[in-house]
Amino acid sequence: MDYFISAEQRRLKEIAKRIVTEKVIPQRSIMDKEDKFPQEIMQELAHTGLFKIFIPPEYGGTATGIMDLCLVVEELARACAGVGTAYAATALASTPIILFGNQEQKSKYLSKVATGTLASFGLTESEAGSDASSVKTKAVKDGEFYILNGTKQWITNGGVADVFSIFVSTNPARGARGMSAIIVDKGMPGFSIGKIEDKLGIRASNTAELIFEDCSVPVSNLLGREGAGFLVAMRTFDYTRPGVGALSVGVAQGAIDELMRYKKVIDFGRSQFMIAELVSKVEAARAFVYAMARYADSGARDISKWSAMAKLFASDVAMEVTTKAVEIFNLAGCTEKYPIEKMFRDAKITQIYEGTNEIQKFVIANSI
Repeated sequence: MDYFISAEQRRLKEIAKRIVTEKVIPQRSIMDKEDKFPQEIMQELAHTGLFKIFIPPEYGGTATGIMDLCLVVEELARACAGVGTAYAATALASTPIILFGNQEQKSKYLSKVATGTLASFGLTESEAGSDASSVKTKAVKDGEFYILNGTKQWITNGGVADVFSIFVSTNPARGARGMSAIIVDKGMPGFSIGKIEDKLGIRASNTAELIFEDCSVPVSNLLGREGAGFLVAMRTFDYTRPGVGALSVGVAQGAIDELMRYKKVIDFGRSQFMIAELVSKVEAARAFVYAMARYADSGARDISKWSAMAKLFASDVAMEVTTKAVEIFNLAGCTEKYPIEKMFRDAKITQIYEGTNEIQKFVIANSI
């Protein structure tokens, strides 16, 4: 799949690969065991300009499209999906501002992200996971402010971000049409961080509870118009789900890499046929994700179905490849001696976040 990658994109891949080699691989076991957020690695990614690649040039970025982001995310996830998730989550949270923010909002927030400010996307709640329209966090307008009350759960980068794209109900009676999106800054009165989750996988990634208790947010921080929040969320996912696909490809490729380090294929006996199938599926997933990214970058608008397909297919491949890799490693695959067991744990989340794979099937079925 390298034949259409530009010289600049190859440079981005090399930068990411260098950071992986020098920073990620030496620390991934410790980050996994200690739930340690990769702050220094995020700073290095920012220092090398990799936070700029999803920010438009007029706000300090170098963005040329989703394809660039997918290449970097894949490279990071090849070593550690937690690091890849922490990085990609800032792109996810920036996308609503890129798509629906006004000039003032973009200038204020995107310029910060371009230099390495972390961002977080706050949609999920205890009763609003797969059904995003069931958001219960309320925002009541009071003069020049919205007063927010409610709790968000399972929020990536929640405990480490400075900028938050938060989804609230401004008119509960209207259901999905009463949902709005609003930008919240760390430290705003009434906004606090709750429980930090202790997770199965992607443990280097920070996942937190966000608590709003009479939190005052300026009306000027509203993204788009009142009642457009559901549209903001769904359009955002159209452009970010290929990133989950790329992360999935990275995890799967990382597992293949570990298999090749473990033994020569010829030494695996009948397992070499299984490996041949797995490698073929990884290449198919990579081709799908890259094609989807390029299609979105072409300016196409009808991308929901394809975005969901790319995420669905690639994440299922990641789960299959890591599961089979553990089996090929046998008992050694269940120990911490090899990173394959970590990759197996990391892979599961790719089938769940940014919409479970059942939700992806729902999106695809509705589209066809």
